[in-house]
Amino acid sequence: MEKVVLGKPEVVRSLLIALLAGEHVLLDDVPGVGKTLAAKALARSLDGVFTRVQFTPDLLPSDIVGSNLYRTDLHEFEFNQGPVFANVVLADEINRAPPRTQSALLEAMSEGQVSIDGTTRPLPKPFTVVATQNPIEFEGTYRLPESQLDRFLLRTSVGYPQLDVERDVLRSHCDGEPVEQLSPVVSCEEVLQSQEAVRKVRFEDSLISYLLAVVDATRQSEDLQVGVSTRAALSYFRGCQARAVCMERDYVVPDDIKSLAVPVLSHRVVLKDTFMTGDRLRAEQVVHEILHRVTVPV
Repeated sequence: MEKVVLGKPEVVRSLLIALLAGEHVLLDDVPGVGKTLAAKALARSLDGVFTRVQFTPDLLPSDIVGSNLYRTDLHEFEFNQGPVFANVVLADEINRAPPRTQSALLEAMSEGQVSIDGTTRPLPKPFTVVATQNPIEFEGTYRLPESQLDRFLLRTSVGYPQLDVERDVLRSHCDGEPVEQLSPVVSCEEVLQSQEAVRKVRFEDSLISYLLAVVDATRQSEDLQVGVSTRAALSYFRGCQARAVCMERDYVVPDDIKSLAVPVLSHRVVLKDTFMTGDRLRAEQVVHEILHRVTVPV
């Protein structure tokens, strides 16, 4: 992935953490900095099915999960799968679709299945959603509800590259799109085995108490109206285990908890005294301050 996502090792690591934890990522940044490229690089590196959905105001839930169509020749209904039936789903500009369509992903992201006309259909495994949104442009967009944001393990940005890296980006495109040259390096079965290994990563009781202390501090903070939920705490726990694996360890250390606090928790809290509950910079600052106040176990 780093062959095409140049100069952004943290973005690559965030995508891998989400994949290993069996969860999802929200890339929140301005257009043209490589959000879609990063998702494609992840999909190309995995020997699985990749789909891309361009979210628009007229997109329907059935356009994502699929629908039952009547076959006149067979005199019966036939299910046509939607693009959500894939291993890696790129939900491009997810905040451009209305809430009804956004909610079509809720069951898929939470349960790994979709229910259509009373029938529950499992999704392929592994399954991860990489969603993108533009935090600057608000015309024709719908803010993601808290229940939707809570399904994303991480919210992160790509950011502008340094000039020397951007020079390499320009050179790498002389012979076409570099991401198209990537080939799979891991199978779906190996990813599932890695996900099982993540759940066995050691998490000492003192570090569990430290993680919960950070979570509880968000609930007690005078700056926050809504703190971190138990579901978010579990995602935080699993994300720390996945990060340990990415750092080639079979045990969690305090740095795992500290490094993931802002990207995992800041989009799951609601600020006080503001109409813009999605004020990202302020939420990240509050979580950062909380992290500094909580004592790290020795």
